[in-house]
Amino acid sequence: MIRRIIKKNRIKNINSFVEPDEIFLDSKNFQNFDRQQFEGRIEKPISKRTILFLSIFFFVCAGMFSVRLIYLQIQKGKTYFDRSENNSLEKQIIFADRGIIYDRNKVELAWNKKAGDSPAQTEESADFSTRAYLTPGFSHLLGYVTYPAKDKSGNYWQSEFKGKDGLEKEYNDKLQGENGTKIVETDARKKVQSENTINAPQHGTELVTTLDSRIQAQLFTLIKKLSESNSFKGGAGVIMNVKTGEIVTSVSFPEYDSEVLSQGKDTATIKSYLTDKRNVFMDRTLSGLYTPGSIVKPFFALGALNEGVIDPLKKILSTGSISIQNPYFPDQKTVFKDWRAQGWVDMRQALAVSSDVYFYEIGGGFEGQHGLGIANIEKYANIFKIGEKTNVDLPDEAGGTIPSPEWKAKKFKNDPWRIGDTYHTAIGQYGFQVTPLQMVRAVGAIANYGTLVTPHFILGDTTKENEISKIDFKKEDYDVVHEGMRQSVLVGTSVALNVPYVHIASKTGTAQLGVAKNKVNSWVMGFFPYENPEYSFTILMEAGPSTNGVGAPFIMRELLDWMSVNTPEYFK
Repeated sequence: MIRRIIKKNRIKNINSFVEPDEIFLDSKNFQNFDRQQFEGRIEKPISKRTILFLSIFFFVCAGMFSVRLIYLQIQKGKTYFDRSENNSLEKQIIFADRGIIYDRNKVELAWNKKAGDSPAQTEESADFSTRAYLTPGFSHLLGYVTYPAKDKSGNYWQSEFKGKDGLEKEYNDKLQGENGTKIVETDARKKVQSENTINAPQHGTELVTTLDSRIQAQLFTLIKKLSESNSFKGGAGVIMNVKTGEIVTSVSFPEYDSEVLSQGKDTATIKSYLTDKRNVFMDRTLSGLYTPGSIVKPFFALGALNEGVIDPLKKILSTGSISIQNPYFPDQKTVFKDWRAQGWVDMRQALAVSSDVYFYEIGGGFEGQHGLGIANIEKYANIFKIGEKTNVDLPDEAGGTIPSPEWKAKKFKNDPWRIGDTYHTAIGQYGFQVTPLQMVRAVGAIANYGTLVTPHFILGDTTKENEISKIDFKKEDYDVVHEGMRQSVLVGTSVALNVPYVHIASKTGTAQLGVAKNKVNSWVMGFFPYENPEYSFTILMEAGPSTNGVGAPFIMRELLDWMSVNTPEYFK
């Protein structure tokens, strides 16, 4: 038994011992040894020198961290603790700049003043740019904005600019852009310690308008000057491309100051706007409703031709008035006056001299001459969309009124429609109400032989340019009206527009106002160049003295003279 145990232990000891020669034998590089896996190689231990170097390196790093930790936690611990208690992090708005508005020649009409660049900026508006506007003459078109606003705690309850009128309101979503955000660290004294942008703001979209700022400014100056010197309540003027509907100029006087309303600080000036009886806030081109007078005659002339009411060569005698039997007093007659005795006139001549008697007769009929009748008068006004909104891209557009028996029944109960009401409607009086924008579109349809375009203010707006409707009358009927309006310039009521540098076709109108009829609206409308019409125009001078010899035609002549020198490209 003892011998067996000794033998086993001897074998065990022999198996656990490796002889030196076996080590050297293994180290030989026999065939098929994989040297990349260190087969047949003697392992070499890491040197003490390397271990010592690494130990020193880690000891130095630990020492540096320990020193810094002692400095922050012990030596400066209280300082940083106080700072951490007083400092705060908050999320703040980075306000986006509003999009710039340009005229058709890339002249800036509305732009941004950077924070701190404007003396009008206050501490409250230091976070964002304020709005600046080209002036005078552009306020109703451009409008104004309200700025982001804070509550008493200094938090913004309104974080966006808001357009409140004009293009600023109509295209607010495009102009306003998108605000960004940042994280700001401030101390107890509200001093900024650091800030970091999270989301960058996105600038608002730029708008390039159809306006020519040169013509706009000049027309405003002319209307303002005549209003103030000749006691007109106000005025308006529009020029439109008859092929595209692009508005080249749209002026309304009086106007407000866009920057004053945007800032909202000048309470005295704002109060003066509110108390001004001339209605400063109304854009007269599209919100003002006015009695048109004789400028409606070309449209009813086309209606009479289309209905076969009269041959354009037939002449009607105007001795200064016509009289009809008074239905309530058999021994009396009701007299309807012309503005002067015109003699014998055909349609072209009647348009040229603006004969009221001629249009009384083709409108309501008289003796042997048949008339359109009030139903057809209303029909042809509607065909040219007079009294209807134009769908222009500005807010607050008004409609209008075309007098009719139904309209009168609502306005004047128990008062029937009479032939005299038809006569007055046929010359643009009675309850007729239109806007200058409606009339510039309507006369544009005469100029281009029957295409009603949609007025608009953004250059290249194909959606608006494709919003058209056709008025399918005979070309020769349009030609008659064209020729009558050209004669008005050559020998008639529009002779002030007989200029050598461009041929104009025109129709004037003088609408009497009120019971006393001591105030009038002075109108002129037309198109140019006559041979190949490109632009239509309408000028209104509102509520001036009836004795005034100067009105809308004078304004248009002054503008044409100015354009011939400064913007002659519009006459080619």
